[in-house]
Amino acid sequence: MTNAACWVPIPKNSDFSIHNIPFGIFSDSNATKRIGIAIGNHILDLAAAAKVGVFDAISVDKGVFTSEFLNPFIELGKATTSAIRRTVQQELTKEDSVLRKEESVLISKDNATLHLPVFIRDYTDFYSSIEHATNVGTMFRDPDKALLPNWKHLPVGYHGRASSIVVSGHDVHRPMGQTMPPDAEQPVYGPSKRVDFELEMGFIIGRQTTLGETLNTTKAEDYIFGKVLLNDWSARDVQKWEYVPLGPFLAKSFASHISPWVVTMEALEPFRVAGPTQDPKVLPYLEYTGQKNYDINLEVALQPEGAEKTVVCKSNFKYMYWNMVQQLTHHTMNGCNINVGDMMASGTISGKSEDSYGSMLELAWAGSKPVQLNDGSERKFIEDNDTVIMRGFCEKDGVRVGFGEVKAKILPAK
Repeated sequence: MTNAACWVPIPKNSDFSIHNIPFGIFSDSNATKRIGIAIGNHILDLAAAAKVGVFDAISVDKGVFTSEFLNPFIELGKATTSAIRRTVQQELTKEDSVLRKEESVLISKDNATLHLPVFIRDYTDFYSSIEHATNVGTMFRDPDKALLPNWKHLPVGYHGRASSIVVSGHDVHRPMGQTMPPDAEQPVYGPSKRVDFELEMGFIIGRQTTLGETLNTTKAEDYIFGKVLLNDWSARDVQKWEYVPLGPFLAKSFASHISPWVVTMEALEPFRVAGPTQDPKVLPYLEYTGQKNYDINLEVALQPEGAEKTVVCKSNFKYMYWNMVQQLTHHTMNGCNINVGDMMASGTISGKSEDSYGSMLELAWAGSKPVQLNDGSERKFIEDNDTVIMRGFCEKDGVRVGFGEVKAKILPAK
């Protein structure tokens, strides 16, 4: 199946090819939120497609397509959601498709508003890039002991704040917080001076477990519906002061942004790759077989207000030391239950080269090596009215599957 076979015009290098078919929530002039699929520069309205009989062969309540979140749709199960995805692919490549005769089913993305795709009840953020963890440990601890003793034995994570996760395009204010200035004896309260982005990816839970139930690395894949881009904002000065002894709190909870389209694991299947060698050997419950990492190209651009953007980072999801099935297996090993729509995040995704570091903390090395921008300015951390834009895509053998972008501006503190 090629882009040329699709009767909807798809620009060259579009993230939303016929091979992708990601799901999201949109509204247009009638303001009703509903489920759509991105195809080229258009959105296919699944509620409208259902009305003209496209999904009649699939046992599904058509009302699910007018949900305000994807959760009820995801709860249908992969057998049903995958059948809907395949049906859409077939209809978009059929010359006599009923969809070609119905102008109302395709909406220009320029005429639509994209919304948070899932109701995120719970959110866990991992710390699974060995390059990132090593960089941070080198900066703030003994370089010879950059990784803490547990790091190579389990996927480290923490329970984050779900209520402040917002969709791309939702600008946020610089957070206020308590910090300890250098050489000071008392902390001060005020705007964070070290706001940072973190290049991450999130995965959306597609099946629930019950309290006390555990998953293994073979079963875990069946519980992952799809993936999104994630910018996990951090206030580094607040974080440095507050994180001992219990870890991330207000420095992380002021906002996280995700991309609006959820790319299914089926679309990412061709891009599986082997992960890094895990040494020492992990405990038996974390062992796995097959390729569990994914070759997803990632980049971050920083754009000052009124200036051109500068790409400051190019990384890849394949660098992750701990993969998603290990993360999810470990998450449930104590009997913790998961629910449809929960989101798990990768942690900052850094590579081995300096231009692949996934945060300003690393790129500017805690402020000691300012990043030069195309407009002649430089950055140690994110300044007021800076916009951060993250993009991600897979490409192989002429097939491209992308995530679009997650974009947001940091406004001055209130």
